Amino acid sequence: MFSPREMPSPSSIFSAYASMTASIMLVRSMANDLIPQPIRGYLTNAIRRLIIKPRSPTLTLIIEESSGIARNQVYDAAEAYLSTRVRPENERLKISKTPKEKKLTIRLEKDEKVEDIYNGASLIWKFICAETEKNSTLSNNHDIHNNSVSLRSEKRYFELSFLKEHKEMVLECYLPFILDRAKEMKDEDRVLKIHTLNASYCYNVIKWDSINLEHPSTFETLAMEPEAKKAVMEDLNRFVKRKEFYKKVGRAWKRGYLLYGPPGTGKSSLIAAMANYLKFDIFDLQLGNIVRDSDLRKLLLATANRSILVIEDIDCSVDLTERRNGGDGQTDVQLTLSGLLNFIDGLWSSCGDERIIVFTTNHKERLDPALLRPGRMDVHIHMSYCSYQGFKLLASNYLSNISPDHQSLFGEIEGLIEDIQITPAQVAEELMKSEDADATLEGFVKLLKRKKMEGDVCENFSAPDKAEEPSKRRKVAAGCKKKRGGGGVGINENNGTVAVTQRRTRRGCSL
Repeated sequence: MFSPREMPSPSSIFSAYASMTASIMLVRSMANDLIPQPIRGYLTNAIRRLIIKPRSPTLTLIIEESSGIARNQVYDAAEAYLSTRVRPENERLKISKTPKEKKLTIRLEKDEKVEDIYNGASLIWKFICAETEKNSTLSNNHDIHNNSVSLRSEKRYFELSFLKEHKEMVLECYLPFILDRAKEMKDEDRVLKIHTLNASYCYNVIKWDSINLEHPSTFETLAMEPEAKKAVMEDLNRFVKRKEFYKKVGRAWKRGYLLYGPPGTGKSSLIAAMANYLKFDIFDLQLGNIVRDSDLRKLLLATANRSILVIEDIDCSVDLTERRNGGDGQTDVQLTLSGLLNFIDGLWSSCGDERIIVFTTNHKERLDPALLRPGRMDVHIHMSYCSYQGFKLLASNYLSNISPDHQSLFGEIEGLIEDIQITPAQVAEELMKSEDADATLEGFVKLLKRKKMEGDVCENFSAPDKAEEPSKRRKVAAGCKKKRGGGGVGINENNGTVAVTQRRTRRGCSL
């Protein structure tokens, strides 16, 4: 301790500080004059490395499940590829298998790591699954109070770590290799899926969920006229081969089909046959579950390529012109016809390749003409009542060991079935009633005769009667004619739209 007498005076302290500062400035000036800039930079970095902790030599890439609102293909490819790189060191794995899959499906569990070697480089993968919560305020129009609701969201991603010196190799070679390998694996073990909407309100998202598509329908078993089936198959083949053509003409690589006709004529079976023929997944879209146009766009972006997007019973699924939810004088426009049209043929429709959009309806005349034009519904397929050719196909599928004595019933059936209305579903149900093929044919002939008698009663009732009011006679006759009418087999070009119909010859009916 210094005694008060030994303490330096303030003037001496200031003098010492000024002298030290002048010395430092002199040394710095001499260093700048004598030491070149590159050497000074090297010395500065060396001193900084000694003082500050050196940077890690590894680089980590984050591969998230989605990129914005679109699905991340690198994530999907990595998930499939890493299932083949599981090691004994892994402690937790997800295992699943569906009836049609050939082998077990293996996925990494949360926080599990996998090491992969590529071109001598070690690459470490880690699967991360994190849940986050955020508060959302829900207001009630009839209550001044606001309710705070906690919404959970799940974030899944992969971390890929490696030495920084391998950065170019990973980005230019390794990741493209994973994308190609995952595509090969998918093609080798491809199992068709049918996807449906899953509104997960606790996570505040609408997404696709899927199960295996096990529908056995094929074009060989479909009760359609041979010419109509051939026309549809040729159109599908032409579509999948025209990638470069669509690009050259500046159109999105998609195709729209409208299936219309009475219930039970095989519209859903035709969709399944198309999926099995092309090996395309099916995405079943229920418009009644869609609230906003933005949700429709998000679902489109989440729809995979090489897929069939199906909207069944479009005429009665939603009333697009009236879908509004109003309260206290406020109108909240939800799903609109404009949003649906843009979804089918607008700018958003180009976000994907090799897609088929199928609409079904029992009443084509109820649809807005804007939905029917070329570019939206390119091919119109009329699914008509069962013809004799369709019956023969169904009989070959459902019946066996028909005795020669009952073969003559086919001629009688041919004469009856062309004059009545009976759907393929009704025919199939009748052919399943008995395991005795001969008894089944006899029962089917009786059904056709009964339906023909009912049709004759309708026809006689609509015969001209001078005493009856002319307008009433025309109305009854038109109703019977509509009931007895049918379609036809043919392909017609109408304003650029292909129409495929099934034409049937009916005695006493004007087609």
